[in-house]
Amino acid sequence: MLLHLSTWPEVEAYLTRSQGIILPIGSTEQHGPTGLIGTDAICAEAIARGVGEATQALVAPCINVGMALHHTAFPGSISLRPSTLILVIRDYLISLTKAGFTRFFFINGHGGNIATLKAAFSESYAVLADLNLPQADQVRCQVANWYMCGAVYKRAKELYSDQEGSHATPSEVAVTQYMYPEVIKHAPLSPEVSKDHRIYGAADFRRRYPDGRMGSNPALATPNHGKQLYELAVKELSHSYLEFLEME
Repeated sequence: MLLHLSTWPEVEAYLTRSQGIILPIGSTEQHGPTGLIGTDAICAEAIARGVGEATQALVAPCINVGMALHHTAFPGSISLRPSTLILVIRDYLISLTKAGFTRFFFINGHGGNIATLKAAFSESYAVLADLNLPQADQVRCQVANWYMCGAVYKRAKELYSDQEGSHATPSEVAVTQYMYPEVIKHAPLSPEVSKDHRIYGAADFRRRYPDGRMGSNPALATPNHGKQLYELAVKELSHSYLEFLEME
């Protein structure tokens, strides 16, 4: 059940049986010479919809722009500041809590969002309490990073070994290829690729990672790999979501 394709009476009826909602969040940022700029959002949205179907959960529209300031030296990348993203998440949670939701399960596709999401949850709990919203003390938030699912991580290592890397990875590129086979990209990739540097500002990032990749070889990706990884993520996160609903 997709929120943006539902009517308000349908959402009101949904709330009589569940107060949980899945919120996909990604990023709009460079993913090397062959990775789609929307990779993180594409993966999060697709997997969230799969989890929603498997668990009969309501799925919110994807938050497509995240915290990606370190990628903004590459054309096409868009970022929110951490402080802005915190406010966005806080406003989402206020609106949905007023409607009666109390369980917010964020399926995340971008590592740069993690710290900001956790900060946003802490701030939101305090704001909801200060607003004296009904059920504010029952609100729970959780971030689930699809690429960190145990089964996904294991399969990616089996497929790509140390060429998985940590950004513009073959695993995430494979999922986008599975979802959008008509826009698979090809480009020359140098065999040597930087990895393991600390991340500072955007200019420093581009200097250290000149083509945008971080230790990865996305040329190894295939749509079939993407299907496998997608299905593993949906299965594991469906279980995690149902467990989350039972939290006290």
